[in-house]
Amino acid sequence: MSVAFPDLPEEGRGLVVAAWVGTAVFTVTALLSTFVTSLRIVGVIVDLVLFALGCVAFLLGFAGAVERSRTEEIGIGGLYFLAGSAPSAVRWHLMGATAVQTVVAFTTASLRPFTAVAFGILVPMYGLGVAGLWAARHGEFPARRDLRPKKQKR
Repeated sequence: MSVAFPDLPEEGRGLVVAAWVGTAVFTVTALLSTFVTSLRIVGVIVDLVLFALGCVAFLLGFAGAVERSRTEEIGIGGLYFLAGSAPSAVRWHLMGATAVQTVVAFTTASLRPFTAVAFGILVPMYGLGVAGLWAARHGEFPARRDLRPKKQKR
């Protein structure tokens, strides 16, 4: 059992850690680039890398969900917002990281509008992508129901 995040199941723990590491790196670079003009290029690079990683994770999560949807009912709320598909600790951590990314992005962008700091608005895609990837790999969804009408006997 890992010392970090003892409330989480072992499966998918790496994705939760990745979400918080990305959030911490973004928060530090966003704050630094907000107040130190010479560091704005570093902030932009971090923002774009996290956005790209988020897009990849989002698409991998979607592809995994498409595969699982043959036998399970998967909705957008359960896939990207973990509604009913993840333990509360996992949901709290992944949605918490996404919320922190969103607050930091909007706060720093509003402090320095029309500058490179505004690239931070792209970063919450990272949090959503990681959540979607976690749900596609480890989430619990109900079995698919057959919604086709039964054939009537004559």
